[in-house]
Amino acid sequence: MSIKLYCMGESGNAYKAALALELSGLEWEPVFVDFFGGETRREEFREINVMGEVPVMVDGDVTLTQSGVMQMYITEKTGKFGGATPEEAREVMRWVFWDNHKLSSQVGMTRFLVNFLPEEKRPAEVIGFMQDRLKAAYTALDVHLTDRDWIVGNGITNADMSCCAYLFYPEPFGFDRKGWPNIDRWLSHIAAQPGWKHPYDLMPGNPSDRA
Repeated sequence: MSIKLYCMGESGNAYKAALALELSGLEWEPVFVDFFGGETRREEFREINVMGEVPVMVDGDVTLTQSGVMQMYITEKTGKFGGATPEEAREVMRWVFWDNHKLSSQVGMTRFLVNFLPEEKRPAEVIGFMQDRLKAAYTALDVHLTDRDWIVGNGITNADMSCCAYLFYPEPFGFDRKGWPNIDRWLSHIAAQPGWKHPYDLMPGNPSDRA
């Protein structure tokens, strides 16, 4: 029985789990969630995840929410992506927590405000404020990646797959890879991994579907 990931292509948080599943070699299948059609607000979906969010991972009797927990579960099943030593494992989790609080949460909201709201409803002051805050996160990551191929250790880990997730999206939200050379190089390393796929190729759902 394959693992099911309830997801949508536009979700960077879902991409964190989808990419880990894809690179792990585990058998899995995406289940499209029509977020923009209101599916996550319906009672049927809330029975799967009371938080009303994607992603949701279902593996037999195991149902998980929150992408970081899903990445941990994949590591438990495969031994991959969690760090080679206890010290590395703690460092991986440190960066996953940092990403969830300082990077992905802010990028996700900013990208949504800039791209998925009608233009007349986009709060310019909020967007500008968030983009300024994000510069500190980009700086921290770019500096950390100086002379490093990976965030932790000598290969891709959950830290990389967590922090990279929103940075592969093509929609404008104030991030330009060319302005952050170490991040740019690191993203290229991730994209060169065997089996890597862009979020819109890995999961169903694309802004063009609603155009």
